[in-house]
Amino acid sequence: MKVTIERAALLKALAHAQSVVERRNTIPILANIRLTAEGSHLSLTATDLDLFIVEVTEAAVSAAGSTTAPAHMLYDIARKLPEGAQVELDSTAKEGQLTLRAGRSTFGLASLPVEEFPVVGQTEGGNTFTVAARDLRSLIDRARFAISTEETRYYLNGIYLHATENEGVPVLRAVATDGHRLARVEIPLPDGADGMPSVIVPRKTISEVRKLLDDASDDVAITVSASKIHFTLGPVELTSKLIDGTFPDYQRVIPQGNDKKLAVDCQAFREAVDRVATISTEKSRAVKLSIDGNTITLSASSADSGTANEELEVVYGADNMEIGFNARYLLDIAQQIEGDTAELSLADAAAPTIIRDQADASALYVLMPMRV
Repeated sequence: MKVTIERAALLKALAHAQSVVERRNTIPILANIRLTAEGSHLSLTATDLDLFIVEVTEAAVSAAGSTTAPAHMLYDIARKLPEGAQVELDSTAKEGQLTLRAGRSTFGLASLPVEEFPVVGQTEGGNTFTVAARDLRSLIDRARFAISTEETRYYLNGIYLHATENEGVPVLRAVATDGHRLARVEIPLPDGADGMPSVIVPRKTISEVRKLLDDASDDVAITVSASKIHFTLGPVELTSKLIDGTFPDYQRVIPQGNDKKLAVDCQAFREAVDRVATISTEKSRAVKLSIDGNTITLSASSADSGTANEELEVVYGADNMEIGFNARYLLDIAQQIEGDTAELSLADAAAPTIIRDQADASALYVLMPMRV
């Protein structure tokens, strides 16, 4: 294999590929990416066995062929090359080595046999549909903060993606929860998604797709089967295994009887929570909300640091009450609300609270209270 490629094109493709490769590998070939030159293109493939990414970019191919190279090393070299440099990748000169030349720089990188590199498994059967890049970006951004990082409850370590209905309207819904808060976000059901299997997409896959969406402006093609999900974003294809587990019945967590409605300016609320939480201890990060008529007082206290209080005007027409929340969790939800007004549906100090964007019914958040 011998190709010449512009440094910016190589760097962009390597940035996507190397982020899939784990820093520590017990299987040496998984630390490498596969480079395949054919026609007028160079394709880069990386995997951790659960996730495969293939990106195709234009290149001047002198000799077709394939080789492998250390992913992170190759990325670091490309990152440090001067802008505008023409990079030559040559595996024909010496067996077991990839030579990289750019200007007066020459690197010799050890390569492993291409035959050892895992084969990308196809996503057979399932449903194929397209989603606008902005819609998929919104779906991920508004749900992923609630993904659990607790490995023992592995079935919560991703986003539950499924087709369902909301008041008779078909929707594609994404749900994430860590047991303390829950995010439920939806978009209109795309053509072809009806009857798709309900799947749990792993946290790492969600993260990699979100990075790719920064450069995407067109529709994203998605194929979902019972065991895999496949994304096509322009020149990049990403295939991932799904979490083999049962997502809990999240509908049971969403309270139905929360009749105390509170409306508050979202930006002012977000900033007030952030300020007051400065005083709270790092372990609990507790903030208390005291509602009295159309005034809400946010307060926090710490034996070491002191106390903090801030008042906000709200719209509220129910009984006075006090309720406590983890400030970090409250902020995470408040930051997802893009409209001017946040609406809190409350029951009592011990019951979960529903938080919504008053101007957008497509997202719903549930937050468990804490004692303060």
